[in-house]
Amino acid sequence: MDPLKQYACEVIDSDAGLLNAISTEIWNLKELAFEERKSHDALTRFLEDQGFRVERHFKLQTAFVARWGNQGRDVEGYSPHVAVLCEYDALPDIGHACGHNLIAEIGLAAAIGIKAAMEKAGNKLWKLSIIGTPAEEAGGGKIDLLNAGVFDDVDVAMMSHPTSFTDARPIFLGSKRLYANYHGKASHAAGFPWEGVNALDAAVLCYMNISTLRQQIKPNWRIHAIITKGGTKTNIIPAETEMLIQVRAPLESEGKELEEKVKNCIVASATATGCTVNITDVVKPYQSLATNETLAQLYESNGTLVGMEFPQINNKKILGSTDMGNLSHKLPCLHPTYHCGTEAVNHTVDFATAAGSPEAQPSTIAQGKILAMVALDIFQNPELLKKIKQDFKAGSTL
Repeated sequence: MDPLKQYACEVIDSDAGLLNAISTEIWNLKELAFEERKSHDALTRFLEDQGFRVERHFKLQTAFVARWGNQGRDVEGYSPHVAVLCEYDALPDIGHACGHNLIAEIGLAAAIGIKAAMEKAGNKLWKLSIIGTPAEEAGGGKIDLLNAGVFDDVDVAMMSHPTSFTDARPIFLGSKRLYANYHGKASHAAGFPWEGVNALDAAVLCYMNISTLRQQIKPNWRIHAIITKGGTKTNIIPAETEMLIQVRAPLESEGKELEEKVKNCIVASATATGCTVNITDVVKPYQSLATNETLAQLYESNGTLVGMEFPQINNKKILGSTDMGNLSHKLPCLHPTYHCGTEAVNHTVDFATAAGSPEAQPSTIAQGKILAMVALDIFQNPELLKKIKQDFKAGSTL
């Protein structure tokens, strides 16, 4: 192994206990999107203690950036800028059921490993940023930071996501949410039902329309729907109901096609029941994840150095959607998934339990080492960054 990589790994191992403690603290906090105040403080405090230049509450109240290395851009020399991302928001009711406490831990591990190697190499042109990106689960924090120009001078962004399978080129679908708000007419459900126009019937019919539509959509398309408002009393015909509907597809064109089909389901149920409906697009849709092939190969080659195995994947699994997708269409990104010691699937109580367990630690620490080694490859080899950017311009794989 390259001496700098070896040194980075040794530094990460030496602080494994502290990294685990911070991960556990975040796991216990279970803070929701844009409310990750104590998690933000724990992460920034650690990075400050490690000597990083930290800006708390950076652009967003619970975002941050921690910097090390060259402050500017040297046009004469090779001065790559690598960003390692942390996520740390939880899910309502079930806590860290997507393992964002582990993602934060990976970011910290990579941070201290890369910084130590940078200091040992004595190269003053390399630039490292650790960026805290809140609200991945609901609010699209990376989209806000992207729009605020936070990533304008970043060459490569990277993170790693825990799940029940390892994949250097995972599928994350584009995602868009819609609100359907039905309006009918209230009436006494027993005395004068014929005077009412039932908005709950419209919502139920819409749900059934969508369920029927699922039989005719492509295998990698997804539709989810819940009724968020269904009425107030059983003896009052509901005059207003609300639904939240989510559509996902791997390509933007497919997402638009699916969205149109779903909107037809929404309108048809209003027509059938005599209701009116307002359809509202939820802001900040997530784009599909574009995998940079050179970065994926670097992840695999460095993963083998720490004993990772990469099984042959015949039927790729779809994990969901991420705001890292939006970022991956603006600059080269690495976002693999790794087996974190459980067969439980994300967004379940069992996965939340696994994310806080000791069994998740060996693979999580290994991910920090891998990201550190990928960054060191980029720092030390200008040709690699050229190839990464060529891949990005040519169109990364989905």
